[in-house]
Amino acid sequence: MLKEKAGETAGKIWNVLNGTEGMSLKQVKKAAKLLDKDLYLGLGWLLREDKVSIEEVEGDQIVKLN
Repeated sequence: MLKEKAGETAGKIWNVLNGTEGMSLKQVKKAAKLLDKDLYLGLGWLLREDKVSIEEVEGDQIVKLN
């Protein structure tokens, strides 16, 4: 059940990031309408699959599609 939710959430995050040059975690959370725990669950999935990268820029964590 949790694995299924992780995959669905990862899809939402991927769709939000698609066509952008990256977004802050706060922007992704708002655009995908996610709770913190779900945001991190989906990001973990995408990071494990090497679909996204996260870097810190001026104190913000920026997520980009690979």
